[in-house]
Amino acid sequence: MNRSPKLAIIGAGLGGTACAALMAKAGLNVKVYEQAPAFSRLGAGIHLGPNVMKIMRRIGIEDELNRTGAHPDYWYSRDGITGDVLAQIPLGDYALSHYGASYLTVHRGDFHKLMTDALPPGILEFNKKLDKVEDRGDDVLLTFTDGTTETADIVIGADGINSKIRDSLLGAELPIYSGYVAHRAVFPTPVDSGALPFDMCCKWWAGDRHMMVYFVTSKRDEIYYVTGVPEESWDMSKSWLPCTKDEMRATFDGWHSSVQALIEGTEEVTRWPLLEREPLPLWSRGRLVLLGDACHPMKPHMAQGAAMAIEDAAMLLRCFQELGFSDHSAVFDLYKANRAERASKVQLVSHNNTWLRTNENPDWCFGYDVFNEPLVSAPAHT
Repeated sequence: MNRSPKLAIIGAGLGGTACAALMAKAGLNVKVYEQAPAFSRLGAGIHLGPNVMKIMRRIGIEDELNRTGAHPDYWYSRDGITGDVLAQIPLGDYALSHYGASYLTVHRGDFHKLMTDALPPGILEFNKKLDKVEDRGDDVLLTFTDGTTETADIVIGADGINSKIRDSLLGAELPIYSGYVAHRAVFPTPVDSGALPFDMCCKWWAGDRHMMVYFVTSKRDEIYYVTGVPEESWDMSKSWLPCTKDEMRATFDGWHSSVQALIEGTEEVTRWPLLEREPLPLWSRGRLVLLGDACHPMKPHMAQGAAMAIEDAAMLLRCFQELGFSDHSAVFDLYKANRAERASKVQLVSHNNTWLRTNENPDWCFGYDVFNEPLVSAPAHT
């Protein structure tokens, strides 16, 4: 392929936007197609570990993220009833000196906007819901529900757990309901409770459920929690449902006063199913390749789901830069060889919900540098 190949990314979530930003920075011909009409500051928080912040450095938004987000001094795990410390993992200045980048918590919408704003004009197109994808051998034809079509040399499926690109590779199949739901709420930090101050980043554990809590702004004036609570079944036609304070009080009855103060301070809370898939038998075929939740969706219990998508994007670019564009199959094989083991490990630990419940060493996760990790060779085809 002598000319600059045309790369199409389906989905402008965190993984797709990171992929577009990285590839645009590298001078590649890239477009990203997003089905939503626009983005808004949706109510959720996110952890950005040093493994992600090093990628944000390449995109050029590390400094602004550091100004925007909160920098927890520790990851605390506490007993949900007594408040006793189960684990205390150093972050803050330790993360900066030990890993070479900061660890921060931030509002997902603020993070997404910074990445979106980093895209050159004309790269992101809204209102582009994919209807059909056809790999024609020499190129790929994309048909959208608005009746328009586009062609591309490579199509990257960053379109989430219900990925149309995944369906085209493996057939349509509903994700697996894990048997757990997550309650999510973002609201102004309560200031009139005797249970304050809260830890900057704390996971409360008791019995068969937990609540993860952290600030999402540098001013610490906004706080977020997300839970993991067993629920026998879920109507898969619903992506989320509203929840009430009374439901939250009942769900966490008898828990520590800090948890109760958070529930009382909640302004609006929603309930979401936690969905998974089995590790996929393939990540690519022909000119189509997957990343992030389209490829390895996981429970949020390691706070590394978005990180895996962003790492995927950086590794995919690195593999293109390593091998060029004349043999995309070799690039995709190299990409999977250097991502599948790590993504599967994070997927499993997230599923088991054991991450940092005790004082373990998180270096294998936070210390990963996608740009400097030694590449392993792709296995030879037989």
